[in-house]
Amino acid sequence: MASRRRIVFMGTPDFAVPTLTHLAEHHDVIAVYAQPPRKSGRGMKLRPSPVHAQAEHLGIPVHTPLKFDADETTTLAALAPDFLVVVAYGMILPQAVLDIPSVMPINGHASILPRWRGAAPIHRAIASGDTIIGVTAMKMEAGLDTGPMLKIIETPITSSDDTGILHDRLATMTAEILGEVIDGIASITPTPQDDEHATYAEKITPDEAEIDFAQPLHVIDARLRAFRPFPGSWLSLGLAEDGKPIRLKVKAIHLDPSQKGEAGQVLGKGANGGPLIAAANGAVELTMVQPQGKPVMSGLDFLNGNTMPPQILKAGAD
Repeated sequence: MASRRRIVFMGTPDFAVPTLTHLAEHHDVIAVYAQPPRKSGRGMKLRPSPVHAQAEHLGIPVHTPLKFDADETTTLAALAPDFLVVVAYGMILPQAVLDIPSVMPINGHASILPRWRGAAPIHRAIASGDTIIGVTAMKMEAGLDTGPMLKIIETPITSSDDTGILHDRLATMTAEILGEVIDGIASITPTPQDDEHATYAEKITPDEAEIDFAQPLHVIDARLRAFRPFPGSWLSLGLAEDGKPIRLKVKAIHLDPSQKGEAGQVLGKGANGGPLIAAANGAVELTMVQPQGKPVMSGLDFLNGNTMPPQILKAGAD
């Protein structure tokens, strides 16, 4: 049985919660660091992050510094951890912090490094048509996801996977791989990353989730799954009085390669009764949509109360 280690855990969003929970079951998590509470929800009240809330539930002391100055670094060093374990913390750690653990600072990243270093590896992998993704455990260094690799586990990206599904699967895998690395650290030899093959997963913006019907069907499908559930794919039905696009969120689609037309042309109804829009090599039926300020509905129900424009143009071209 592996010995229990003293661990300081750093993480913030839902993705990091399974790792915190797993480590707390098998080791001594002596402190948790998370981003400070943010205003959210109705009333914009200050709310702790998911990791913060889970740490309090587990009875683990929580720290929420805005930065690691000399005082914060001294406080952390006084905890004398064996490992510093970081999962989606949301802060670049200075070398003085990385030097604190007696064994190693380690990080779990949701990609097969060096592919998709950075903020949005799951989104970018799906949007790019990758057929495989994974989790890399690495020894942390000052660069952005550049540290030597300790272990990799992989999982396929299927045609039904979206970012929400993979997020949950990879969160569980991250907990597993970091637990295995901590237990087996004595027999692991770090492997340097090949920087020449590095790609970067830049942060996703809502604007780039607009559907481009000039793209082929497989690209439209991949991007819709990549941006589901966040930030959510959308198209413009025209311009409102204030000049902003009237956005129709698109939740699900059906691809019909047999239908043809000019890219963006509204062809009528598809096989399921939803709006059918021509793409580069076929047509896309909108099977589940959400109009602004309204609940999610089928494409058929949307057409029962709304009229589609004859052509769907990119918002910048309206």
